[in-house]
Amino acid sequence: MPRTPARPDPTTLPDPLRLPWRPPATPDQPGHPSGVPRTPPGDPRREPGWAAGLPEAGAADRRLIEAQIGRDVRGSVAVAARCRYGLPAVVRTAPLLPDGTPFPTLYWLACPAARVAVGRLEAAGWNAVLSERVATEPDLAAAHAAAHASYLAQRDAMAPLAGDPGVGGLPGRVKCLHALYAHHAATGADPVGRIVGQVVDPVDCPGPCVGPGTRNDP
Repeated sequence: MPRTPARPDPTTLPDPLRLPWRPPATPDQPGHPSGVPRTPPGDPRREPGWAAGLPEAGAADRRLIEAQIGRDVRGSVAVAARCRYGLPAVVRTAPLLPDGTPFPTLYWLACPAARVAVGRLEAAGWNAVLSERVATEPDLAAAHAAAHASYLAQRDAMAPLAGDPGVGGLPGRVKCLHALYAHHAATGADPVGRIVGQVVDPVDCPGPCVGPGTRNDP
């Protein structure tokens, strides 16, 4: 039987105020001491139509996702990111359920181990600390707002929602680290999700969470 993911003592966690939120510079990017300053090519995952273009999850993936989250999958879903075992890690959902109900969260964290890891950060009070950091660091606030705009653009490419409802506290605060980390894991476009990823990644995964031979065999 697989072991459960580790839950380290919160006092061993790094200071969320000190973790960088910008992507690390590479030799191809401005700011790298040995590189030639130039603009790197854009990440296609950040394009407005990228989420809409993901292939619909087949029956096998839907069963895996349902086993991971412990409930039925409603409406259109696609796998936006996979774990090292090839299982769904982040799921892209549809902004409207089949009955027309709005569903503002475009990216859901399916990986159980990642949910545990992010949950311990929330339990340690990171939401409030990172909300304060966004409020006091203008560059981070601008990047946080840009992530919100990117999120809405991808969601609108599928189905615009009345009032442009935000997700995870965007753009003014940090409400749900799971949603922001899922956005980062799927697209690389979320600065707060990137902060979370520096603690969560690589996910402390005890092995394939679903599939043949596991307790959650779909």
